[in-house]
Amino acid sequence: MGKLDGKIALITGGSEGIGFATAERFILEGIEHVFITGRRQEKLDEAVKKIQSNRITAVQGDASDLNHLDRLIDIIRETKGRLDIIFANAASCSFARFGTITEKHFDETFNVNVKGVFFTIQKALPILVNRSSIIINGSNSSNKGDPDLTVYCATKAALRSFARCMTVDLKERQIRVNTLSPGAIDTPLLRSMGNTQDEVENNLKMWTEATPMNRLGTPDEVAKAVVFLASDDSSYITGIELFVDGGLSQI
Repeated sequence: MGKLDGKIALITGGSEGIGFATAERFILEGIEHVFITGRRQEKLDEAVKKIQSNRITAVQGDASDLNHLDRLIDIIRETKGRLDIIFANAASCSFARFGTITEKHFDETFNVNVKGVFFTIQKALPILVNRSSIIINGSNSSNKGDPDLTVYCATKAALRSFARCMTVDLKERQIRVNTLSPGAIDTPLLRSMGNTQDEVENNLKMWTEATPMNRLGTPDEVAKAVVFLASDDSSYITGIELFVDGGLSQI
């Protein structure tokens, strides 16, 4: 018996990193079916091939495009008819120094990280069953001031506020809403943050040294926390922000 037996789940941004590791964990925990999304079809194809299960469906699309979200929900409704779990994970992150931030950078970051998350959840509400679980992937940057990440940090703080309000708005349906906030996790996204390889390595070293556990986290360590929040193990937990960051934001 798995912790997610009989459940139908949606993971946005599921082709690599935390989203992919969570899809793998969901399969291991007996999920009936999991839908994953991503912008790049080739990455989605690779993810499905790696997982090797008939219990996963990849749907290409941009989380910030409402037409793409409508199509995604229609596919889930037509094939499975319902959702029990949403892991709103799709995100964008790039450096931009305050004073040089462009409207394009601002809009792109907010469109994916805030607009995309909000409308993914809102559009899924008609097929989301009562007593289901919504997990929003935030960041320990929600309560920190990180250099050159002004816009990104603001988007993650907005997600924390969304989770609080959704918890209240959905309480009559007993739908739990929680925020998961990772720290420095060893993902392709983290390893892309820098203009040169030396910058990337320096950033990884900086984050490692700043973390009390003195290492980066792994995507699977975050995925295990997602399973906890998605399953009945957390049946009396809603509205929280669970930090999976090796103590980075707490010490």
